[in-house]
Amino acid sequence: MTTRSDSFEASRRRSDEIQADLAVHPQNYTMLTGDRPTGRLHMGHYFGTIRERVALQNAGITTRIVIADYQVITDRDTTANIQDNVRNMVIDYLACGIDPEKTIIFTHSAVPALNQLMLPFLSLVSEAELLRNPTVKSEQEASGHALTGLLLTYPVHQACDILFCKGNIVPVGKDQLPHIEQTRLIARRFNERYGRVFPEPEGILNDAPEIPGLDGRKMSKSYGNAISLSATDEETAKVIKKSKTDSERLITFDKENRPGVSALLTTAALCTGRTEVDIAAEIADAGSGALKKYVTESVNAYLAPIRERRRELESQPDYIVDVLCEGNRRANEIANATLAEVREAMSMVYC
Repeated sequence: MTTRSDSFEASRRRSDEIQADLAVHPQNYTMLTGDRPTGRLHMGHYFGTIRERVALQNAGITTRIVIADYQVITDRDTTANIQDNVRNMVIDYLACGIDPEKTIIFTHSAVPALNQLMLPFLSLVSEAELLRNPTVKSEQEASGHALTGLLLTYPVHQACDILFCKGNIVPVGKDQLPHIEQTRLIARRFNERYGRVFPEPEGILNDAPEIPGLDGRKMSKSYGNAISLSATDEETAKVIKKSKTDSERLITFDKENRPGVSALLTTAALCTGRTEVDIAAEIADAGSGALKKYVTESVNAYLAPIRERRRELESQPDYIVDVLCEGNRRANEIANATLAEVREAMSMVYC
């Protein structure tokens, strides 16, 4: 019997094989990744995914980034602020090094043919398979909402994102592997039923550490414990100053017993390239005030070039619109061609 652990190890081996081949044959790979525009991007996004996207883009991997605006309403009752969130997401991407000449940046809602793939794809999965998806379960629990049709079909919509552009690699964390398996299953069933149209994508396991928020939990917009890429130096200092530590003066790295102090040490370590233990030893018994000062200086120094580039881009609103419009245009070309293939394979071309 295959266990979940065995399945993960198999995924890890395959991921390692692909990682080794990426540098040799980048032209063989198309990567799809993206984010929901529910707020400003933060350091967790940067160290968790964006930095890797830039590296893969620059290595010659064909790259597509979806701003998943339709997915905002999987667990929210409003689209207030969505235009500002999308605009700032594009600015963040560009400031971090995403090159619109190399990478297509597009929004769900602007690519009708992508979303039309939902119809044939939904016929390839069962209700039980959708309900088993751990993200569907966790998102429903976190939102406290009734299970909407959009949330239930969230994994299928992700399959549309990946397969509309024939994506064959997707950077993921361990907890996102079920989405890749669902997409592979949809691609396999479509190909078996109608003829081969889609690749079966592979998950590229991301080895980035979980980025702690300023309270020791995972950095998240919803927890209010994040450092935004768009924050000023002063705003960064303020949020770090308010972060939770403890009453012990000697600074040590102990994630289990001192989550607040350890989260600050990890944040500084990511920004300086040093280890948490080395930083803790340097600060020693100078206390949490000295630690927060060190973290603030480290974060602001690291983000300085990104924030400078952000300020330049903020002064070019027409350029930001052009980047997104051109990305949407290119994504529509790809999606229309793929949908035409799907209709041909399904014998649904009538005139």
